[in-house]
Amino acid sequence: MHKADYLEHLAADTARLREAAAGTLTETVPTCAPWTGADLLLHVAEVYRHKATTMRHNAWPSPWPPDFTGADPVAAYDDAYAELRTELSTRDAEETTLTWYPPEQTVGFWARRMAHEALIHRVDAELTAGLPITPIPADLAADGVDEVLTCFLAFATAEYPQAFEGALDALDGRTVRVDAGDSSWFVTLAPTITVAAEGTADATVTGDPDQVLLWLWRRVEDPTLKFEGDPLLPATLHTLLKVATQ
Repeated sequence: MHKADYLEHLAADTARLREAAAGTLTETVPTCAPWTGADLLLHVAEVYRHKATTMRHNAWPSPWPPDFTGADPVAAYDDAYAELRTELSTRDAEETTLTWYPPEQTVGFWARRMAHEALIHRVDAELTAGLPITPIPADLAADGVDEVLTCFLAFATAEYPQAFEGALDALDGRTVRVDAGDSSWFVTLAPTITVAAEGTADATVTGDPDQVLLWLWRRVEDPTLKFEGDPLLPATLHTLLKVATQ
């Protein structure tokens, strides 16, 4: 996917998130409890402002975080998105900027990451409002599967193994194949998890890209997925992702 595609998805999901959350400011977000709809808007506003400031100065913002005491959540959200949109739309995808993911120190990384930030949290907002989940385009969903497996799970086990509190030590190197539409990822569950495009699998998880993505992010309790092989392996993958995506 190209930067323009990510910005288009970011704009659409930012708008959906705003619409859904604005009517549930005092309601608990079931997938992010104890947050309320107001907390959700302010969280995303903080993330958007953080990335915009990082790109502007090519450095982590300091001091941080911003003080939203007394702020209107919707207005803060709108202002932060406008700031982020300006930074992303006026820079080339290949332009160098600081990110938390060493292999990709580019504006394009933030365009991708913010598109998926908006996507997952607009799902949260829709669930809070009791609305049906707006369909997720297959290309965006498959890209999100790749991001969460590679940039979150595999990266976290290599860089922050202590966060898993010993859970990685018991992994024996068996592999789960994650099939999302026409794309597949071979996730080897070892103390340092790796993700590859080819391999042999001891278990498989198969489904439409949107259902796989929402399952990996723990946003749906009963996804339409097919599980084959040792059931312990998908369950282990699912548990480890809870740590990697916190």
